Amino acid sequence: MHDRLDEVMARARAEGLLPDDAVRPGGEQRPWPVVLLTALGAWLAAVPLLGVVGLLLGPLVNNPVGPYLAGGLLLAGSVVVLRSSQVPLFVEQLAVPGVPVGGGALGFGFFQHLPHAMASLLLAAVAVGLALAVRQAWLRTLLGVAAAALVGLALMERSVFRSHGWETAWLAAHLLLAVAALSPWWQGRWRGHGAALESLLSGWWLAVLASLAVLAGMTFLVGGVFGGGLAAEVGREVAGAAGRGVQVADLLRGVSALLALGAGGLVWRAWPGARGGALGAAVLCAVLLSFFMSTLGGTLLALACLAVAGRWRLAAAAGVALAWIVGAFYYALAWDLATKALVLVGVGAVLGGAAWWRRSPRTEGAAGAPRAPLDRRAWYVGGATAATLLVAASAIWQKQDLITNGQPVFVRLAPVDPRSLMQGDYMRLNFNVPAELLDQPPSATAERPKVVATRDVRGVATLTRVAQPGEALAAGELLFELTPKGGGWVLVSDAWFFREGDAARWENARYGEFRVMLDGRALLVGMADEQLQAIKPWKE
Repeated sequence: MHDRLDEVMARARAEGLLPDDAVRPGGEQRPWPVVLLTALGAWLAAVPLLGVVGLLLGPLVNNPVGPYLAGGLLLAGSVVVLRSSQVPLFVEQLAVPGVPVGGGALGFGFFQHLPHAMASLLLAAVAVGLALAVRQAWLRTLLGVAAAALVGLALMERSVFRSHGWETAWLAAHLLLAVAALSPWWQGRWRGHGAALESLLSGWWLAVLASLAVLAGMTFLVGGVFGGGLAAEVGREVAGAAGRGVQVADLLRGVSALLALGAGGLVWRAWPGARGGALGAAVLCAVLLSFFMSTLGGTLLALACLAVAGRWRLAAAAGVALAWIVGAFYYALAWDLATKALVLVGVGAVLGGAAWWRRSPRTEGAAGAPRAPLDRRAWYVGGATAATLLVAASAIWQKQDLITNGQPVFVRLAPVDPRSLMQGDYMRLNFNVPAELLDQPPSATAERPKVVATRDVRGVATLTRVAQPGEALAAGELLFELTPKGGGWVLVSDAWFFREGDAARWENARYGEFRVMLDGRALLVGMADEQLQAIKPWKE
């Protein structure tokens, strides 16, 4: 066992993955609960300590060179402690808060005296330098996340799409992806820093995957979990931006499809056992989906790079990002529900057929020998992808069935705060919910309440009371199932999305148009004016 470890370490030193003075790790290991509790105590103790230091250095910060001096001293002291292997664990953890505080002081000076793009790049360079200087792998990973975020901010400042916020972020995320994807080429040139760069790159990869997922917008079912908080507002804004049908977005979707094709080519080259018609079908499906989802292609390329390199934990993170992006397709505004359902069902059917064909005896080689089996983990990835597609397609298909077969009903909009009526690319909605429900917070285990509404001859419904179990409805009455949102109950939704620049068209909305099933399931399908005339989402 020791000989094997010595051999591995010798090869790592020869390839530059470990420094020349690297030695075998000692037998004494710190249990992670002890490390966690000690770190928590140290961080709590560091808060007042840093406050005292801030008070002492307060006059210095007002000096033009003060932030640089204070930040440099804090970072230098923290690095000296973190690099030492002889200090107690408590003292080591005391130095950890000095890293973000020192970096924040430097950032204050950089952003105050330099252009934002230059300040971001300099702060990113500081993060990379710190990652190479410290020896804690988890801290290197966090510094990698910070470095990627800062470089992304700098790229957004200098982007060719600077006038398009979402497109600018898309370009910055994919440039960061390019840096990570090319890491096997430049990582070997940093001899002696391979271990540090590996942890740094892990953080960089995580930042890239998170940015691609966030740019896809709010994913399926998560909006109900986040409710009406800040996360939901950000997700709605991003989802609206991602669904815009502008020419730039069409270009980005085309690039996404090319990236998916590149991911398939990478897998084809690296795994000979996966070559065949099944992989070809999977690649075609990936290219098709990537054309509909402009961040999917980059995420697929990241997954391919990580899987081929054997970085399975990061590949799992890429899989989570993929599931998020496919779920966000549910909220895309550029296509109707029927189109989205047909795309996902078709892709799921093709992937299922390809998997069956690969396992069929007809796929044996010419000499009768079966092909080399694909890694079991690849089957897990494929199965999870197919399951995600089927779940999203099933939800979309159910909504389309509700649109087709539900009863058309109008509900009058209740007044809302005029300052929050129009929020960028969506309109704030409010419908009168029975008062007895206002004091009942949603429960994860309780059944959703239903309200009884009366409908007049025009099809306008008025919510009257909470439905009781087994209650018989009178003529002209129907049920509405309520939705939990923001710690309360709303009628289906509290927002209506529209394309950028169309706000004036929706200012005349006075009614929400619903489709309602007999069991109370309802869907908001449009807006109508005072005369119950539907407001078209586009000009005829």
